[in-house]
Amino acid sequence: MRGEAWLFTGVALFFAVTCSIYAVYAPDPAGIAALTVSGLMGALIAAFLWRQAYRTGPRPEDRKDVRVHEVSGRRGYFPARSYYPAISAAGTALLGLGTVQGLWLFLIGVGVLIPGVYGFVFQNPDPAR
Repeated sequence: MRGEAWLFTGVALFFAVTCSIYAVYAPDPAGIAALTVSGLMGALIAAFLWRQAYRTGPRPEDRKDVRVHEVSGRRGYFPARSYYPAISAAGTALLGLGTVQGLWLFLIGVGVLIPGVYGFVFQNPDPAR
């Protein structure tokens, strides 16, 4: 997790430096707000990843001398085929169109998005988990 944490720490620092320079030379409140929020989001992800790195300890992927057999084992459930990403994408697109076209299309988007998200969450076939 340390590699990912360093990556997002760099992203947060980049947006912090960019925001400070932008605030001096172009006092546009919308640009300053966008750069500030971008930096805060990068810092939030970096803080989470640093916390996870210290909480779980080093992974085999974090070492340079790791062998392939050390990374074996179950890392998660990744289905071969799933329709839930397409359903969620269609629901999100309908939500976006519904904000422009009208409430009726927005409500249809909500009705399509909820089963997609529900399927993502409860897709694990293992009944013990």
